[in-house]
Amino acid sequence: MIKNKLKIYIAGPDVFELNAKEIGCQYVAACEKKGFIGLYPLDNEIKQSEPIRMAKDIYLANKKMIESCDIVIANLNPFRGKEADSGTVWEVGYAVALEKQVYGYMADTNAYIDCFKDSEKKRLNGLVVDNDDLIIEEFGLPINLMIACSINLIKGDFNDVLKEIVVC
Repeated sequence: MIKNKLKIYIAGPDVFELNAKEIGCQYVAACEKKGFIGLYPLDNEIKQSEPIRMAKDIYLANKKMIESCDIVIANLNPFRGKEADSGTVWEVGYAVALEKQVYGYMADTNAYIDCFKDSEKKRLNGLVVDNDDLIIEEFGLPINLMIACSINLIKGDFNDVLKEIVVC
């Protein structure tokens, strides 16, 4: 009997790095070493066309990859600010809705509120707010509760998540 290898969709802002293809190859190789098949968004073959058509093709190809996978591993480290990449967050939410097994990793899993400097937050009416008077979550989670409570969140990196995946 041939056992099917689990497919892992690799989500994250790593696709915006100048060496994104190299990074993807490393992640895919790490998956293979553990007996999994890694699916990296840049593996999709997208025809060059007008930007809006290309964007739609990328969206559809990545969505199809997520649908075909068994597990999603998402880089949820802050990207261009204090929050995870919005595209990655969408991919995580979509995978959760499809009832996929989802893992996220972050180098820093301290409470989200701790990423704000004292000059970026204050107390207002018993709440902690940012400089725009928007409430900052105080749940002790490193990322918005909707993500943190819906996935397996690991402190570390991609390889640390691979160590956590147990195949029955």
